[in-house]
Amino acid sequence: MQQTYNEPMIYYVEDDTNIRELALYALRQAGLEAQGFPDARAFQEACAMQIPQLVLLDIMLPGTDGLALLDELRRDPKTRDIPVMMLTAKGTEYDKVIGLDAGADDYLAKPFGMMELVSRCNALLRRASRGGAGSAASEDILECGCIRLSPSAHEAWAGGSLLDLTLKEFELLRKLMEEEGRALTRAQLLEDVWEITFIGETRTVDVHIRHIRQKLGDDAHYIETIRGVGYKLNDKPEAKV
Repeated sequence: MQQTYNEPMIYYVEDDTNIRELALYALRQAGLEAQGFPDARAFQEACAMQIPQLVLLDIMLPGTDGLALLDELRRDPKTRDIPVMMLTAKGTEYDKVIGLDAGADDYLAKPFGMMELVSRCNALLRRASRGGAGSAASEDILECGCIRLSPSAHEAWAGGSLLDLTLKEFELLRKLMEEEGRALTRAQLLEDVWEITFIGETRTVDVHIRHIRQKLGDDAHYIETIRGVGYKLNDKPEAKV
């Protein structure tokens, strides 16, 4: 029988028993429901029984590693919108970029403080819960050309068709629509949407923009690339991109 929890359920995949149990203890002490798993198989079996609200993944795992698990989560319609935080001993800029570009929502390098872990988890859970159900009032709707977006209903449409956006794709499109006509740098978008200040080369924003454009189809040209800067949303684009 599938279990039901009053608090958001967090799954943590970590093969180091000491680290896993310490993190789970901290999360539970903070009032969060959390379960831990030593490998991908145990995690996948748990997901088949109960879909979590947040996933914490170590990169270096026996068998299927954390990045492969992340890819599986993002490909499955049932789990694609679950926020994922990478927790790993790999703390270089390269490893951080790999995790973010692969679709992670946050990244925390070991050794990490338990208070910071709890704070980051709460932040991800809050951001994921912004798209509650229900109809939005007319003044809540953002519009740009044929694109419409409702922050409260957490829905976006293009040409009257509902868009199947992931959490980060939705937040990125929302940011562009809120700042319509204004050129936003990649660094600014990374900080505002992912809440990460990062100095270095990463294609995280570009990858997500590409996915949004693919889903917008004929309306993709409303998102303009500002060469050497970033992107902006324009309701009267001169040409398709």
